[in-house]
Amino acid sequence: MGPSLLIETCLIVAIRTAKWPARRDTPLSGTELNDEIHYATNVASRVMTMLIGKYESIFPSAKKPWYQDNEEVVPK
Repeated sequence: MGPSLLIETCLIVAIRTAKWPARRDTPLSGTELNDEIHYATNVASRVMTMLIGKYESIFPSAKKPWYQDNEEVVPK
């Protein structure tokens, strides 16, 4: 889940800040960018919570074997 949440947050920040003018003289740690990151994290977390709650099958929590041997398939 961690990588999905990180990617989702980065995409939200990228989309929301795409039209910002380039600023070379100010550091990237400005309060505006921090506010955008905080907002994007909250949005991404809410989306992931909703998806996990409604559509559990999208995010399996346990690894289950998808193939099981039976006597007909095993070579002799």
